[in-house]
Amino acid sequence: MLDLKFVRDNIPAVEEMLKKRRSSVSLEGFVDMDKKRRTLLVEVESMRAERNSASEEIGRLRREKKDAAELMGRMKELSEHLKGLEANLPEIEHRMEEFLLAIPNVPDPSVPDGAGEEDNPVVRTWGQPRVFDFPVKDHVDLGLELGILDFDRAAKIAGGRFCLSKGAAALMERALVNFMLDIHTREHGYLEVLPPFMANSASFIGTGQLPKFEEDLFRVEGTDYYLVPTAEVPVTNIVRDEILPGETFPLKMAAYTPCFRAEAGTHGKDTRGMIRQHQFSKVELVKVCHPEQSAAELELLTANAEEILKRLGLPYRVVILCTGDMGFAAAKTYDIEVWLPSQGKYREISSCSDFSDFQARRAKIRFRDGAGGKTRLAHTLNGSGLAVGRAIVAILENYQRDDGTVDIPEALRSYMGGMERITRK
Repeated sequence: MLDLKFVRDNIPAVEEMLKKRRSSVSLEGFVDMDKKRRTLLVEVESMRAERNSASEEIGRLRREKKDAAELMGRMKELSEHLKGLEANLPEIEHRMEEFLLAIPNVPDPSVPDGAGEEDNPVVRTWGQPRVFDFPVKDHVDLGLELGILDFDRAAKIAGGRFCLSKGAAALMERALVNFMLDIHTREHGYLEVLPPFMANSASFIGTGQLPKFEEDLFRVEGTDYYLVPTAEVPVTNIVRDEILPGETFPLKMAAYTPCFRAEAGTHGKDTRGMIRQHQFSKVELVKVCHPEQSAAELELLTANAEEILKRLGLPYRVVILCTGDMGFAAAKTYDIEVWLPSQGKYREISSCSDFSDFQARRAKIRFRDGAGGKTRLAHTLNGSGLAVGRAIVAILENYQRDDGTVDIPEALRSYMGGMERITRK
């Protein structure tokens, strides 16, 4: 959430930012409502001061055995009027908050301007896509022929956009989670946490999923719980409403969770296979840091996620998202895209973002700058380290053989009981 004073004092700049983001949000009515709110606050504070002063005067008159009836009558009228004004404040405050909650974050100056995905510049690439001397199969055909993926039974159990993994695929999912967590905790210095897989609305407001993206969430009917779409939500909210000692920064946490997404608005997109599902596993990296550290911490976080793909030997590229393609809460985002031979292109497998103080203001994540120092808003970051389902897709397709079997990356074999190749049993 942006600071109210910042928006008030920079209306033209905020409107220009919304244009660059290709946002439909309008500030129409914001200025008038803000003026009305401030005028009301001034009037309320003035009347409260008058009431307090009169209370002291009434007390003095009574002590001196003097008549205070006239002053008490005036104060009764004032109190009734004040009560009416104070009753209007919550509605105006709520409407102002709704305005602020709908405004996206300000892009970092280094973010390129652009309308969408096609305008995202490539920052770097790693690895060479394999040249196959036989017809390439996609992960769906490979998984079905090997007997390790079952989409029909998943649809029978739940519906579309679900997958039933069996045998080597189920083992690979578990192996990838352990492999990723081991690298991030033992080598990259993250603290492993296992958060709840549901969170309340306050947590979703804190990270920016609510109120804007409610249609993308699965809510538990009759409760204030939502299934988490990413571990970003529960892990970032571990420190919600807290004042942290600045010397502990950066806080670095890694978490595995299943993720649940309604995929609203994606009708017809990636309906085949495991690319876009209602449920998938992910290892998430979350950082909370000093504002002056966040730019450098984003580079490190992205490199941490890239390292997993390097260890697995999967070609990838990194792109920086332009203003029109960047997420609502992000100030700057790198997407890591892995090569998928069946599609002949790179597809996102991780999104690494610096949110500046946008989430911290919503979630009241603060720190004390030095002993007895000033309390300030922290900066938050997160990124996938990685999306497990898409890693399986990439491994099956990049490591396939002409006989329909699939080699297992060397880095993963010890996590799969020494298995070197997936064959049909």
